[in-house]
Amino acid sequence: MAFHAVPFELYIEMLRHVGEKRSFRNNLRIAVLLCLNAGFINAAGFIAFKVLTTNVTGHAALLAVSVASSDFRIVQMAALWLLLFLLGALSTGMVISKVGREKSAAYYIPILVILCIALSVAVFGHNYSRSIGQTELFAGGLLFAMGMQNALVSVISGSIVRTTHLTGMFTDLGLDLSLLCAPGKTDQAAKKRVLLRLTIISFFLLGGIIGGVLFLRFSFHAFYIPVFILLTALFYDYFRMNIIRVIRHERGE
Repeated sequence: MAFHAVPFELYIEMLRHVGEKRSFRNNLRIAVLLCLNAGFINAAGFIAFKVLTTNVTGHAALLAVSVASSDFRIVQMAALWLLLFLLGALSTGMVISKVGREKSAAYYIPILVILCIALSVAVFGHNYSRSIGQTELFAGGLLFAMGMQNALVSVISGSIVRTTHLTGMFTDLGLDLSLLCAPGKTDQAAKKRVLLRLTIISFFLLGGIIGGVLFLRFSFHAFYIPVFILLTALFYDYFRMNIIRVIRHERGE
């Protein structure tokens, strides 16, 4: 029985299936990997640059307070953070619109861009001198990347999974838990949603802990971990399906 490699275009299921075509497992896998990545970058980026790279709500509050206190240098920086996150999301949307939702390239192009930004921080971060310009360059790049990632996952999952902030997740978790607490009613869909919400929250926090520990130990070299996570997200289904084919081949199936 001849063994044939599985084409990448056919087996990038975790990224390719969109909206109603996605299974619960698809959403769970992408939540595990990309929430881990977002939590890692948020914590490591905060230690490195003193900027939260996934917290748009916080930057909006900072912008408002800075306007009220007439601190226009901070106003400028906070506005830049908001704009870069927005541009990241816009870029993902434009790529998906241009390439087409049914094409795998629409999803792995944004991941490759995010990967390159994380790799740039890992390689060039040791040159960071805490100047305003370099802070805007490095932290701004991560904000752009997280805007891309959040938009990507939102499109893929039909807005079910959000990887870069927890406010909405805690709200949705509370609502789903209220359904499960209703007497005399078993809501299987709500159980799955609770599991997904808890996975998102847990892996974002886990990523943050890992990111903080590794950055304090290895400095900017810790950003090679997000590169590895993104490569795993990109090739997970491809390698998984080829491994299954190899096992079946060896068994003579």
